[in-house]
Amino acid sequence: MDDYDASDRDILKHMNIAIIREIYDGENAHEVFENELDRALESKCSCIVIEPTKLGEETARWISVGNCLHKSAILTGFGSILSSFAFPDSVYGNFPLCGLSLLCTGVYALSWQSDPCCKYQVETNPRNLEKLPLHTLTSSSPVVLVRKDDTRRIVLHSAITFVAVAVCAFRIYKGVTSA
Repeated sequence: MDDYDASDRDILKHMNIAIIREIYDGENAHEVFENELDRALESKCSCIVIEPTKLGEETARWISVGNCLHKSAILTGFGSILSSFAFPDSVYGNFPLCGLSLLCTGVYALSWQSDPCCKYQVETNPRNLEKLPLHTLTSSSPVVLVRKDDTRRIVLHSAITFVAVAVCAFRIYKGVTSA
Protein backbone atom coordinates (compact mmCIF):
# COMPACT_ATOMS: atom_id res chain seq x y z
CA MET A 1 0.00 0.00 0.00
CA ASP A 2 2.85 2.41 0.78
CA ASP A 3 4.36 1.81 -2.68
CA TYR A 4 1.02 2.74 -4.24
CA ASP A 5 0.84 5.93 -2.19
CA ALA A 6 4.42 6.88 -3.12
CA SER A 7 3.83 6.31 -6.83
CA ASP A 8 0.55 8.20 -6.59
CA ARG A 9 2.39 11.15 -5.02
CA ASP A 10 4.96 11.04 -7.85
CA ILE A 11 2.16 11.15 -10.41
CA LEU A 12 0.56 14.12 -8.63
CA LYS A 13 3.86 16.02 -8.54
CA HIS A 14 4.44 15.33 -12.23
CA MET A 15 0.93 16.56 -13.10
CA ASN A 16 1.25 19.57 -10.71
CA ILE A 17 -1.91 18.60 -8.83
CA ALA A 18 -2.57 19.40 -5.19
CA ILE A 19 -5.12 17.40 -3.23
CA ILE A 20 -6.61 18.80 -0.04
CA ARG A 21 -7.51 15.58 1.75
CA GLU A 22 -10.39 15.34 4.21
CA ILE A 23 -8.49 14.03 7.22
CA TYR A 24 -9.66 15.23 10.60
CA ASP A 25 -6.74 15.33 13.05
CA GLY A 26 -8.26 17.51 15.74
CA GLU A 27 -10.64 20.36 16.27
CA ASN A 28 -8.71 22.77 14.01
CA ALA A 29 -9.07 20.58 10.92
CA HIS A 30 -10.90 23.25 8.90
CA GLU A 31 -8.05 25.71 9.50
CA VAL A 32 -5.56 23.07 8.38
CA PHE A 33 -7.60 22.52 5.20
CA GLU A 34 -7.65 26.28 4.54
CA ASN A 35 -3.87 26.52 5.06
CA GLU A 36 -3.30 23.63 2.64
CA LEU A 37 -5.51 25.36 0.08
CA ASP A 38 -3.62 28.63 0.54
CA ARG A 39 -0.30 26.84 0.00
CA ALA A 40 -1.63 25.14 -3.15
CA LEU A 41 -2.92 28.48 -4.50
CA GLU A 42 0.37 30.23 -3.77
CA SER A 43 2.39 27.46 -5.42
CA LYS A 44 0.26 27.96 -8.56
CA CYS A 45 -0.67 24.30 -9.00
CA SER A 46 -2.34 23.63 -12.33
CA CYS A 47 -5.10 21.66 -10.60
CA ILE A 48 -6.37 21.62 -7.02
CA VAL A 49 -8.72 18.94 -5.74
CA ILE A 50 -10.60 19.87 -2.57
CA GLU A 51 -12.08 16.93 -0.65
CA PRO A 52 -13.57 18.73 2.40
CA THR A 53 -17.12 19.58 1.38
CA LYS A 54 -17.46 22.83 3.32
CA LEU A 55 -14.16 24.26 2.04
CA GLY A 56 -14.92 23.12 -1.52
CA GLU A 57 -18.35 24.78 -1.48
CA GLU A 58 -16.98 28.01 0.00
CA THR A 59 -14.23 28.16 -2.61
CA ALA A 60 -16.59 27.39 -5.49
CA ARG A 61 -19.00 30.07 -4.24
CA TRP A 62 -16.17 32.63 -3.97
CA ILE A 63 -15.12 31.89 -7.56
CA SER A 64 -18.71 32.11 -8.82
CA VAL A 65 -19.18 35.52 -7.15
CA GLY A 66 -16.01 36.76 -8.89
CA ASN A 67 -17.30 35.35 -12.20
CA CYS A 68 -20.64 37.09 -11.63
CA LEU A 69 -18.91 40.43 -11.00
CA HIS A 70 -16.83 39.97 -14.14
CA LYS A 71 -19.85 39.13 -16.31
CA SER A 72 -21.94 41.90 -14.77
CA ALA A 73 -19.20 44.45 -15.51
CA ILE A 74 -19.08 43.34 -19.14
CA LEU A 75 -22.83 43.16 -19.71
CA THR A 76 -23.69 46.45 -18.00
CA GLY A 77 -20.76 48.25 -19.65
CA PHE A 78 -21.74 46.92 -23.06
CA GLY A 79 -25.40 47.79 -22.34
CA SER A 80 -24.37 51.33 -21.40
CA ILE A 81 -22.44 51.77 -24.63
CA LEU A 82 -25.27 50.37 -26.76
CA SER A 83 -27.97 52.38 -25.02
CA SER A 84 -26.05 55.62 -25.53
CA PHE A 85 -26.09 55.00 -29.28
CA ALA A 86 -29.59 53.51 -29.44
CA PHE A 87 -31.13 56.32 -27.34
CA PRO A 88 -28.88 59.37 -27.83
CA ASP A 89 -31.35 61.79 -26.23
CA SER A 90 -31.82 59.78 -23.03
CA VAL A 91 -29.39 59.32 -20.14
CA TYR A 92 -31.70 57.03 -18.14
CA GLY A 93 -30.21 53.85 -19.61
CA ASN A 94 -26.56 54.38 -20.13
CA PHE A 95 -25.58 56.33 -17.00
CA PRO A 96 -26.94 53.80 -14.45
CA LEU A 97 -25.54 50.90 -16.49
CA CYS A 98 -22.18 52.64 -16.69
CA GLY A 99 -22.22 53.21 -12.93
CA LEU A 100 -23.04 49.55 -12.29
CA SER A 101 -20.26 48.45 -14.64
CA LEU A 102 -17.83 50.75 -12.86
CA LEU A 103 -18.96 49.43 -9.48
CA CYS A 104 -18.56 45.77 -10.52
CA THR A 105 -15.14 46.43 -12.05
CA GLY A 106 -14.04 48.30 -8.93
CA VAL A 107 -15.22 45.61 -6.52
CA TYR A 108 -13.56 42.93 -8.66
CA ALA A 109 -10.31 44.91 -8.77
CA LEU A 110 -10.28 45.51 -5.02
CA SER A 111 -11.52 42.15 -3.74
CA TRP A 112 -10.85 39.47 -6.34
CA GLN A 113 -8.05 40.49 -8.65
CA SER A 114 -5.34 40.22 -5.98
CA ASP A 115 -6.70 36.93 -4.61
CA PRO A 116 -4.83 33.91 -6.00
CA CYS A 117 -8.16 32.05 -6.10
CA CYS A 118 -9.33 34.23 -9.02
CA LYS A 119 -6.80 32.46 -11.22
CA TYR A 120 -8.86 29.25 -10.90
CA GLN A 121 -12.16 27.99 -12.28
CA VAL A 122 -14.26 25.08 -11.05
CA GLU A 123 -13.88 22.15 -13.45
CA THR A 124 -17.19 20.50 -14.28
CA ASN A 125 -16.40 18.83 -17.61
CA PRO A 126 -16.61 15.04 -17.02
CA ARG A 127 -14.12 14.38 -19.83
CA ASN A 128 -11.48 16.51 -18.09
CA LEU A 129 -12.31 15.07 -14.67
CA GLU A 130 -11.71 11.53 -15.98
CA LYS A 131 -8.07 12.42 -16.63
CA LEU A 132 -7.46 13.19 -12.95
CA PRO A 133 -6.57 10.58 -10.33
CA LEU A 134 -9.84 11.02 -8.42
CA HIS A 135 -10.10 7.28 -7.70
CA THR A 136 -7.79 7.71 -4.70
CA LEU A 137 -10.13 10.14 -2.93
CA THR A 138 -12.42 9.34 -0.05
CA SER A 139 -14.91 12.06 -0.97
CA SER A 140 -17.55 11.27 -3.56
CA SER A 141 -17.96 14.89 -4.69
CA PRO A 142 -14.69 16.83 -4.53
CA VAL A 143 -14.39 20.33 -5.96
CA VAL A 144 -11.77 20.48 -8.70
CA LEU A 145 -10.13 23.81 -9.48
CA VAL A 146 -8.15 24.36 -12.68
CA ARG A 147 -5.74 27.24 -13.12
CA LYS A 148 -6.68 29.57 -15.98
CA ASP A 149 -5.01 32.68 -17.34
CA ASP A 150 -7.37 35.52 -16.46
CA THR A 151 -5.45 38.35 -18.13
CA ARG A 152 -7.80 38.59 -21.10
CA ARG A 153 -10.93 38.65 -18.98
CA ILE A 154 -9.52 41.41 -16.75
CA VAL A 155 -8.51 43.45 -19.78
CA LEU A 156 -11.92 42.83 -21.39
CA HIS A 157 -14.09 44.00 -18.49
CA SER A 158 -11.73 46.89 -17.71
CA ALA A 159 -11.71 48.05 -21.35
CA ILE A 160 -15.49 47.85 -21.70
CA THR A 161 -15.96 49.75 -18.45
CA PHE A 162 -13.43 52.38 -19.58
CA VAL A 163 -15.23 52.83 -22.91
CA ALA A 164 -18.61 53.09 -21.14
CA VAL A 165 -17.24 55.75 -18.77
CA ALA A 166 -15.63 57.59 -21.71
CA VAL A 167 -18.93 57.60 -23.63
CA CYS A 168 -20.80 58.92 -20.58
CA ALA A 169 -18.13 61.56 -19.95
CA PHE A 170 -18.32 62.63 -23.60
CA ARG A 171 -22.11 62.91 -23.36
CA ILE A 172 -21.79 65.08 -20.26
CA TYR A 173 -19.14 67.22 -21.97
CA LYS A 174 -21.27 67.51 -25.09
CA GLY A 175 -24.31 68.47 -22.99
CA VAL A 176 -22.39 71.13 -21.05
CA THR A 177 -20.80 72.71 -24.12
CA SER A 178 -24.04 72.79 -26.10
CA ALA A 179 -26.05 74.38 -23.28
